[in-house]
Amino acid sequence: MSTEKYAEKFQPPLSEMLGSNYDSYVYVDGKFVKGEDAKISVFDHCVLYGDAVFEGIRAYGGKPFKLDEHLDRLFDSAKTLSIPVPLTKEEFKAVIGQLLELNGLRDAHIRPQVTRGAGRVGIDPRRAARPSVFVIAAPMAPLLGENPVRMITSSIRRKPPDCTDSKIKSVNYLESVLARLQANAAGVDDAILLDHHGFVAEATGENVFVVKRGRVLTPDTTCALAGVTRATIIELAAKLGYPVVVSNLTLQDLYSADEVFLTGTGAEVVPVGEVDGRVIGDGKVGTTTSQIRQAYRELHG
Repeated sequence: MSTEKYAEKFQPPLSEMLGSNYDSYVYVDGKFVKGEDAKISVFDHCVLYGDAVFEGIRAYGGKPFKLDEHLDRLFDSAKTLSIPVPLTKEEFKAVIGQLLELNGLRDAHIRPQVTRGAGRVGIDPRRAARPSVFVIAAPMAPLLGENPVRMITSSIRRKPPDCTDSKIKSVNYLESVLARLQANAAGVDDAILLDHHGFVAEATGENVFVVKRGRVLTPDTTCALAGVTRATIIELAAKLGYPVVVSNLTLQDLYSADEVFLTGTGAEVVPVGEVDGRVIGDGKVGTTTSQIRQAYRELHG
């Protein structure tokens, strides 16, 4: 098949899909290059086996929010996978600052990623020569919008820690992709994933919170990512006077909740209006969710 015929199969063009990212600067292995020129090898073990770690960070007013916490988690994930990180944390901070400046960004989503690197085909990590690092910074609105979202429960389960520990923030998001495909097919905004015992784990890319009789409840992170935003919201809810309980939650806890909301760096704080056809509260943004979301906005400025 010719290149032209191949390209015709995928519309719209890549430049249109990427939008301004195509013309923005990206950091790749020591260089700042335009998005259209940013490349990693097809032999990178990230591409071949999903062998890489990353972070999602927000900048507000030109300042990355909770940057130390995100970089700590990036380095912890890399250490768990025995990927030596080529940059120090201070060097990452300098790269991120320069990238925001080069792209003229004040508010942005930042994605640093460390891959196993290019090497011979074969799953053995020793076949990769050296790790690669790239960092992307681009404008991004809250991923799920501002209004209450509709959700379903996915049939896909989060893996238990004796399979893949959820504390590792790797690029392998296949469970979330499969769950999101189900949400898309059902015509809703996102999906809830349960753990191997049937308890609520998290959404496809966000942590889950329940408000019930003046308390704020959230699952533990045995089978869910220990979100930086999640930790921030727990602190804020306590400061606002809400008792915060970390415990196992069932679907009935969601269905009968006064309020449900999601948290994540990409999504920020998102009210949930419906789960599996059950309207949560009155289906609108609840008082507690609204207060917590406002406190979060005030915190990051």
